[in-house]
Amino acid sequence: MRIVFMGTPDFSVPVLEALVAEGHEIVAVYCQPPRPAGRGKKDRPSPVHQRAEGLGLEVRHPISLRTPEAQADFAALNADVAVVVAYGLILPQGVLDAPARGCLNIHASLLPRWRGAAPIHRAIMAGDAQTGVCIMQMEAGLDTGPVLLRRTVEIGAEETTAQLHDRLSALGAKAIVEALAVLEGLVPDPQPEAGVTYAAKIDKAEARIDWTAPAVEVDRLIRGLSPFPGAWFDQGGTRIKVLGSRLAEGSGRPGEVLDETLRVACGSGAVALTRLQKAGKAAQDADVFQGGARIAPGTLLGEG
Repeated sequence: MRIVFMGTPDFSVPVLEALVAEGHEIVAVYCQPPRPAGRGKKDRPSPVHQRAEGLGLEVRHPISLRTPEAQADFAALNADVAVVVAYGLILPQGVLDAPARGCLNIHASLLPRWRGAAPIHRAIMAGDAQTGVCIMQMEAGLDTGPVLLRRTVEIGAEETTAQLHDRLSALGAKAIVEALAVLEGLVPDPQPEAGVTYAAKIDKAEARIDWTAPAVEVDRLIRGLSPFPGAWFDQGGTRIKVLGSRLAEGSGRPGEVLDETLRVACGSGAVALTRLQKAGKAAQDADVFQGGARIAPGTLLGEG
């Protein structure tokens, strides 16, 4: 098929690679423009931009697709279909209608649950047992289109957003290849009105750990915000991110360190902190972190 690929971050790269490996003709790759990054704040191409150039593909990164010129350029590609995954721009109707078979979106949730920007984070933070990917026929609404194919996975008890992100990226790549192979025979399944939830963009203000919350909520927050922005607490004027945790036995004052392994009491129950990172330092497993930090049992996290 003649495919326009539209994606930007790391999550999208395996999908692009899978389409190329399958022998599809990628007539153009659309992604977000290079952004300032690193200490020098020099413009850095996105992961998809870099990989597409490595594959010898044409890369386009318009600031907007709403202009007549941008839509004419898109339509002139005469694509059979556009494959969209974490692109970052809303597609106007002129773009949605241009490919012969429309635009297909790979969305990292079981629609209609977790429409929107942060479905992987929100699924973990909400304690969902399952998630997955949906191949959706795009329309003007936010993730409202009919689903052509869905694949489901279990969420692990200690799984972080980073780990689930990678699994769903690989699953999405496999699913879109399957869908394109039988596209003519797929029956669009309209999303039900019941069960709609929205995965709002993660706000950094959500990231401070409230030790008075139940352990199950603290654990979900930590895993759901790992690696970015990272759930955190302040200790002696130093911000410490917690990038891994699991539920544990124990009780005490909320925020109290119960033993040398960094088992911490919450409003009810306890969590074991498994991976931590001081500001400006590399992330470390708890035993290595404790070799330097030595947060003693009885310490109340979040206090001086």
